[in-house]
Amino acid sequence: MRPADLAREHGISTQAVRNYERDGFLPPAERTPTGYRVYTERHAVALRAFLALAPAFGHATAGLVMSAVNAGRPDEALTALDRGHAQLLRDRETLATVRRAVDHLTSEQATDRAGTGRSLPGPLSIGELAHRLGLTPATLRTWETAGILTPARDRPGGHRHYRPEDVRDAELAHLLRRGGHPLAHIATVVRQIRTAGGTDGLTEALDDWQQRLTTRGRAMLTAAARLDAYLSPLFGVQDG
Repeated sequence: MRPADLAREHGISTQAVRNYERDGFLPPAERTPTGYRVYTERHAVALRAFLALAPAFGHATAGLVMSAVNAGRPDEALTALDRGHAQLLRDRETLATVRRAVDHLTSEQATDRAGTGRSLPGPLSIGELAHRLGLTPATLRTWETAGILTPARDRPGGHRHYRPEDVRDAELAHLLRRGGHPLAHIATVVRQIRTAGGTDGLTEALDDWQQRLTTRGRAMLTAAARLDAYLSPLFGVQDG
């Protein structure tokens, strides 16, 4: 096969094929006496594996996996894939935790509305909010430094006033913190809720997140099959 033959199957350039070989993602090609590369079905299987790995695990990991395999280090390649699967599992667990936290917070807001006609109390002082959550004011100040809370102040450097949306963010942060999530991650989730305009608007974002995780999981299955087809001859396993 010529580089163009491999490139045509995937709609990529012949230069990309050459680059993948140069970077070790494909096994070295034989050369004709005049210097032209000669690819085989083995190279075609390797290219299919790499191009399936890239959307599933990212370009860097895909390259690491193929380079390790081609260098005779299959365990290194499999370890990289294990890390990718572990990350997907952590992402799923995080999504489930956020969903539970949002559902819990939404339920509390509904109960509060039914009893008082208000979604959440506010404004509250730092002491009042700390008492509501069973925390210390120092913890709330730490969350503010981390970007989780953005209370208003009556003047620069003055007393903090936590509005209803700040109380919502603090309660969600409290739930996530009890689940063991780091402050940087909680800050990201809270920013998403602010962008979505509240917990109601976050549902669509969470559904989109779920879909992306499902797509990535299926891509990993496809990549595993393509990589297995490439690895089988190395382990003396024949198809079928």
